[in-house]
Amino acid sequence: MTLSQSLFIIGLLIAASAFFSVAEITLAAARRLRLRQMADEGDARAERVLHIQEQPGDYFTVVQVGLNAVAILGGIVGEGALSPYFTALFELWLSAKSAQTLGFLASFLAVSSLFILFADLLPKRLGMAHPESVAVRVVLPMQWCMAVFRPMVWLYGRAADALLRLSGLSSQRDERITSEDILAMTEAGARAGVLALREQQVIANVFELDTRTVESAMTPRDRIAYFLRDDPDEVIRARIAAEPYSTYPVCDGDIDHVLGYVDAKDLFQRVLNNQPISLADEHLVRKMLIVPDRLTLAEVLEQFRQVHEDFAVIVNEYSLIVGVVTLNDVMSTVMGDLVGPADEEQIVRRDEHSWLIDGVTPITDVLHALQLDELPHADEYETLAGFLMVMLRRVPRRTDSVAWKGYKFEVIDVDSYRIDQVMVTRLPEDSPAAPPA
Repeated sequence: MTLSQSLFIIGLLIAASAFFSVAEITLAAARRLRLRQMADEGDARAERVLHIQEQPGDYFTVVQVGLNAVAILGGIVGEGALSPYFTALFELWLSAKSAQTLGFLASFLAVSSLFILFADLLPKRLGMAHPESVAVRVVLPMQWCMAVFRPMVWLYGRAADALLRLSGLSSQRDERITSEDILAMTEAGARAGVLALREQQVIANVFELDTRTVESAMTPRDRIAYFLRDDPDEVIRARIAAEPYSTYPVCDGDIDHVLGYVDAKDLFQRVLNNQPISLADEHLVRKMLIVPDRLTLAEVLEQFRQVHEDFAVIVNEYSLIVGVVTLNDVMSTVMGDLVGPADEEQIVRRDEHSWLIDGVTPITDVLHALQLDELPHADEYETLAGFLMVMLRRVPRRTDSVAWKGYKFEVIDVDSYRIDQVMVTRLPEDSPAAPPA
């Protein structure tokens, strides 16, 4: 066999090895979501790839048989084709025995280098860059190879299955997609510029609905605007003018005895028609949805859907009112700073290293703003004020502070034991962590 013929055969073997390498990597790297989208758009090849991904055993058996067979043939052909030439070259300076040994090594390194570069590294890098588009191109030739080598595939496949059963391992690919997988994909999309940062944050907020309790989005008890059932007309009108809301709870005697709620639209209609407002009218007061304070926001949304309401009162285990929540509150949690007027922002960034935060701000929002993963004793509080109380082990006073993970949390304003404002400052990296003050 001449040198040109040997080189031609080596080239064919490299091409075959490159084909099997790219077939292997693209099947493993191809994303099922993208393949399903391609299949739904009418690409039958994508459907074939999806089917093979469900049972990839025979496919990978063909790949391994092909790679190993090509590697063996490449070594035989390469050694026989190139060794004489390298040996003849080295004999110009070395003895015949030494030249033969070095010729064999040089031939082995040359052929191995060609296979590593052109049959492994380059094909796999190309396959990883575009796994789905390449996978649909190689799937049909691979199916032909599976049909041609079916007896060998069956033998090796059954042997591999038997070994897996003996070892107690599963050969089935886990195709379950978790919320963590989706969030990781959206974060990667945001870093690549495919997805806007705000859009990625909205998706993350949606998944947090299952973990955030209703207390993180509610209007707290001391900020609830409500009516008493026996309030006269002039008191109701004055309250509406002073605290304009869309919905008001109606109570009997005090806030902990809720009878129902009244819609501001019904009140305005009576005002426009010059009719007196009396909350004793049963047609005006609607039935109230009562939810426990331990529900998640996802569970509250489900209750809103079931009863066709968008307003609920939240009670604790002692049947005391702790707040109210509306559908808009939940959606504001999802949409973040995409909705809501600026004067209602609970977190205001003063400069690059400091924030002014309302004490009732949900701790999840604080973590997002400060880019922190967690705060200590996270299961003991829902708000920034709760975090300070847990860390200080007492009701905070003005100028009290806590340092944690390079941040200083300082109480700026307290109103009747309620923490109104907290200044959060990023400490210099060389500053020691100070104990709670």
